[in-house]
Amino acid sequence: MRTLDTFDWITISAYFVVLLGIAVWVIRKKKESTEDYFLAGRNVGWFVVGASIFASNIGSEHVVGLAGAGAGNRLPMLIYEIQAWVVLILGWVFLPFYARAGVFTMPEFLEKRFDARSRWILSVFSIVAYVLTKISVTIYAGGIVVSALLGIDFWTGAIATVVLTGVYTVLGGMRAVVYTETLQAIILVIGAAALTLIGLDHVGGWQSMKETVTPEYLNMWRSASDPDFPWPSLFIASTITGIWYWCTDQYIVQRALTAKNIKEGRRGTIFGALLKLMPVFLFLIPGVIALTLKMRGELDWDSPDEAFPVLMSNLLPSGLRGLVAAGLLAALMSSLASVFNSCSTLFTVDIYKKLRPNTPEKKLVRTGQIATVIVVIIGIIWIPIMANISGVLYEYLQSVQSYIAPPITAVFLLGIFHKRINAQGAFITLVVGFIVGALRIILELVKESLDPGSFWFHLGDMNFLSFASWFFLFCIVLILVVSYATAAPSEEKLKNLTYATISEEEKSRNKSSYNWKDIVISLLIVAIVIYVMVWFNGK
Repeated sequence: MRTLDTFDWITISAYFVVLLGIAVWVIRKKKESTEDYFLAGRNVGWFVVGASIFASNIGSEHVVGLAGAGAGNRLPMLIYEIQAWVVLILGWVFLPFYARAGVFTMPEFLEKRFDARSRWILSVFSIVAYVLTKISVTIYAGGIVVSALLGIDFWTGAIATVVLTGVYTVLGGMRAVVYTETLQAIILVIGAAALTLIGLDHVGGWQSMKETVTPEYLNMWRSASDPDFPWPSLFIASTITGIWYWCTDQYIVQRALTAKNIKEGRRGTIFGALLKLMPVFLFLIPGVIALTLKMRGELDWDSPDEAFPVLMSNLLPSGLRGLVAAGLLAALMSSLASVFNSCSTLFTVDIYKKLRPNTPEKKLVRTGQIATVIVVIIGIIWIPIMANISGVLYEYLQSVQSYIAPPITAVFLLGIFHKRINAQGAFITLVVGFIVGALRIILELVKESLDPGSFWFHLGDMNFLSFASWFFLFCIVLILVVSYATAAPSEEKLKNLTYATISEEEKSRNKSSYNWKDIVISLLIVAIVIYVMVWFNGK
């Protein structure tokens, strides 16, 4: 790998100066209320909402891992990257319910729809899941990226980035996060697009690349009997995980809740969905380009996860290389900032405020800042443990999320679409669901010591996509059985929180929040997703 030169460092320095300027500008604004600190005063426009959704999603583990999937014969994983249609579901289906409920967090919505027990279990579980997956994986991948790009050791790179991101997140709150993410999204798209175009030109175009790797390599649809990626399970499991991640997870939904109103929030999700169409071409294709050059003997790397940094350092000219390096740093920082802020919001609003309901607004903001600092420290402590998952970053992330998503997706989906679902059904499904998910992870780790013919071995050894699909069906049946076996919720409890109980006034208000342009752009996005799915068929 080539090291960065003077022009590259000038580009990176310019990026950090602009970033610092935005952060200082935001920090100097008033932020004494929890609404301002955690939801940017609910006063953000659609462009910033959409850019923030995209930047939150694309972390350095995403860039590194997705390019690694392209370079390491894991192309079916791209189905997780063309879920723009699921982002639309957030804006068209879920967001109006969240906005009507006036909530800060997803656990808060569960309390309004069901009861406090569901709120508690989702709050605690979400914070633990963020620390074990999002924070630790992002810091680990970021350490690899920073040390590779800047030529410094892993620990220095990881800790410096975490501390820098933590400082502006603690001081500026959600407003600092969404505005810095808008800049980071723009830089990341420009840099990665340049790498893709220069890379394709270098390998002689799409057709030449296809001939080198063979058309079959570019097939995302494998047979139903494929041991790794059976297509029915792949489609079902990715949809379940997608609905959980894009429509019910605090990390993403919090961006849409910062909008001025439902209209701006929905348009933000439509813009976010439009941006979500790009990662396949910005990050996965460079991985395939890197593989093509390796097969031709023009490039070399040891692990597929090194494909993106190696390609970037070898192909891009001076200055532009610095811009893409800044984009990778931006991806790392935006993901970290988002998850830091989401953790502090969940802790402050769903745990601290519940235990001490009379706490003044200023003290709640201070509590949120302290919670962010603690999460930053825990994230740093967790780094050494993440060394164990090197090389399978993207697949690791999707498999763990496949065990987390089914119970949460089942509770939110049925909670909105079926008014007979009650608090008991939701609570039992969340508790049993989290126990089963944890059990699956444990069995997967110890399966080598189990009897190959036993039920427990089969449960731990089952393909993670197939497991997620059957697990979701189990959660749906469980929530229906428990709900119908216990008392129905009162009409007053359900008002405006399910499709069957929306008032005429709210229906009218929702209808006036969109026009034909929103519908046409949404349909166009769905058409592009279908086209991409058909295009990657190995022919």
